[in-house]
Amino acid sequence: MTQIRALVTDFDGVHTDNTVLVDEEGRESVSCSRRDGMGIELLRERGLHLLILSREANPVVRSRARKLRMEVMHHVLDKLPALDDWRREAQLQWEEIVYIGDDINDIDCLKACGLGAVPADAHKDAKAHADLILTEKGGKGAIRELCDYLIGKGLHV
Repeated sequence: MTQIRALVTDFDGVHTDNTVLVDEEGRESVSCSRRDGMGIELLRERGLHLLILSREANPVVRSRARKLRMEVMHHVLDKLPALDDWRREAQLQWEEIVYIGDDINDIDCLKACGLGAVPADAHKDAKAHADLILTEKGGKGAIRELCDYLIGKGLHV
């Protein structure tokens, strides 16, 4: 069994349900699950490295990461090289990382990490490369389900 030492998450479609609200000034807002936030807190208490890795450039990603006390890399167009740099800096092995993403731009990371998970409503191609397909949807408890799964496994996979 491999010890899990890090959780890396995509943002849109994982922390959110992929819905964006845009006001008349062009400001965007999203909704996130507080249950997911509690799951992240439980993993932080267990000493896991926590990272949001997102293609999205919106400041809402950084705001949510700050609230959850997670590291953040956003506006990343090619996720795998960025994740590899972060992994090396954190002195992690690929098999020690759990990745959760929901779309085709997450596939390389899903395949590279020790455990690749997707929300129930992920794109079919992402699902095809996942080790774990969750029953909850993005923004509706998928992260919390994954956190509970990891804690239930003693953070081993």
